[in-house]
Amino acid sequence: MPLTPPPDDDEINSRRLAFGDRLRAARREAGLTQNQLAERAGLDRAQISEIERGYRDARLSTLMRIEGALGSCLSWL
Repeated sequence: MPLTPPPDDDEINSRRLAFGDRLRAARREAGLTQNQLAERAGLDRAQISEIERGYRDARLSTLMRIEGALGSCLSWL
């Protein structure tokens, strides 16, 4: 089976933006502001904002905190 080359910077940025859009939609569907989500997840509001805008890569531990704060599984994101 041939190996797939790693994504280039454009693909990474595109996927980061798409993830941020899906996270924003999930947050809004849960009826939470960025401040509320950040507080529930034990994060800074700026982190949530940067992830939603595609400016920051989210660590697994951060994603797990967000998942718990939203009360849903992020696998669909």
